[in-house]
Amino acid sequence: MSDVQFAAIETPSAGALTIEYRWLNRDRENAPLLVFLHEGLGSVAMWKDWPQQVCDAGGYRGLVFSRPGYGRSTPRPAHGKWPVDFMHRQAREVVPAFLDAVGVAHDEAHPVWLVGHSDGGSIALLFAAAFPDRLTGAVVLAPHLFVEDVSVESIAKTKTVYETTDLRAKLARYHDDVDSAFWGWNDIWLNPEFRHWNIVGAVASIGVPLLAAQGENDEYGTMAQMDAIADHVPHAQIVKLPDCGHSPHRDAPEALNAAIVAFIGPAGQSDQSENSLPAQSVA
Repeated sequence: MSDVQFAAIETPSAGALTIEYRWLNRDRENAPLLVFLHEGLGSVAMWKDWPQQVCDAGGYRGLVFSRPGYGRSTPRPAHGKWPVDFMHRQAREVVPAFLDAVGVAHDEAHPVWLVGHSDGGSIALLFAAAFPDRLTGAVVLAPHLFVEDVSVESIAKTKTVYETTDLRAKLARYHDDVDSAFWGWNDIWLNPEFRHWNIVGAVASIGVPLLAAQGENDEYGTMAQMDAIADHVPHAQIVKLPDCGHSPHRDAPEALNAAIVAFIGPAGQSDQSENSLPAQSVA
C-alpha cells in the first residue's frame, strides 16, 4: 500500500517501536474518527476494504494500524513471548503512545471512536475503561472478556493448520515476519496460565457509549461474551448477528455497517444517543 506510513513510539514495556498505519478520508477534518484495532492475526492489510467501506457509509475518517508484532510494525523479539497481560499493555501503553505520535486528540469537535475486532476488541474495551476522556465511544466485534474452551480448541486447531497447510504462506502476504505474528498470538492463547485471563472487572467501569456485535456462529467464542457485556455495561448496545462467524465485517458487512452508522450517527450528527440501537439480533 503506497499510502502506508510509519510512526515511532516508546513504551515502558517494549521500548522503541515502529508502527505501520494508514489514514482513510483524512480530508474530512471534522468528521468522527474511527481507529481500527485488528484481531490476533490481523494487520493494516488484513482489514482489506472494510474500514474504507464503513467510513464511507457514515462519512467518517479512519485510522488503521498494525499492532507491534504484526504487519509491517516492529516484530515480536526472537523467542519472545507475549505476557498474560499483553492486551492490557497494548491498551495502556501502545494505543495511547500511537495516538499521540500521529496527533489524534479527542474533543467535542473531533470525536474519536475505537473499532476493535477479537483481541483488538478486548484492547478497545480496556482502553475505554482506562482512558474515558480520550474517546467518544467504542465498537467491539467478537471481543474476548474471558477464555472459553471453544476459543482454546479453535486456536489449537489453527496451530495444526499453520504447520501442515499453506496457511503460513497466505498469512505471509500480510506480515513482514509471519512467524512473529502467528506464534505470538498462538503461544499466549494456548499458554495454560492464560486460561485465568479475565477483563470483566475492568469492562464494568466503562462509561462511554459502547456497541458490541458478535456472530451467532462464532467459532472462537460463545454468546457468553456478549451476555457478560450486557450484564456489566448496562448501557451497551448488543447486536447478535445470525449466519455469522468470528469476523462480522467479512461475514455480515451490510448488517454490521448499518448497525455502526446507526449507533455512531452519520458525520455531522453529533448526538449519538439519538442514533443508538436497542439490544437486538440483526436479521
